Amino acid sequence: MSSNRVSMQTSEVWQQLKSEPDLPEGFTYRGTLPTDPTGVELMLEGWDAGTSEPPHCHPGDDMTVMSQGEMQVQFYVVEDGKLVKDGPVEVFKQGDTAYIRKGQIHSVNYVDTCKLVYVHNGAFDFIESNLPLA
Repeated sequence: MSSNRVSMQTSEVWQQLKSEPDLPEGFTYRGTLPTDPTGVELMLEGWDAGTSEPPHCHPGDDMTVMSQGEMQVQFYVVEDGKLVKDGPVEVFKQGDTAYIRKGQIHSVNYVDTCKLVYVHNGAFDFIESNLPLA
């Protein structure tokens, strides 16, 4: 095998993931260079096994490509001022692609250590829901 071959473990693409104090525990990421004001935002994300994101939404559609691991997504609808589960948990594994519509409230559990390619239409924001669960 050629010594020029790389893998997820050896590629520089995944070597500079960082964390910040105000971000969820177990989450690391790498952003993009600004090039197109009407484009998408792209992040390479790393999540530790057993971590999660509370119910939230984003201002644009997003696409998540699973490079490694397994994540579980629960969608919600709002009924009588409370969050109600909208269908069963959806499971995404290595090789799967998850699409989430803008404004769709969802939570995420990272079952395994995950590496994701996250693409957000327009400027990214994380809008945590303050509504109680039903």
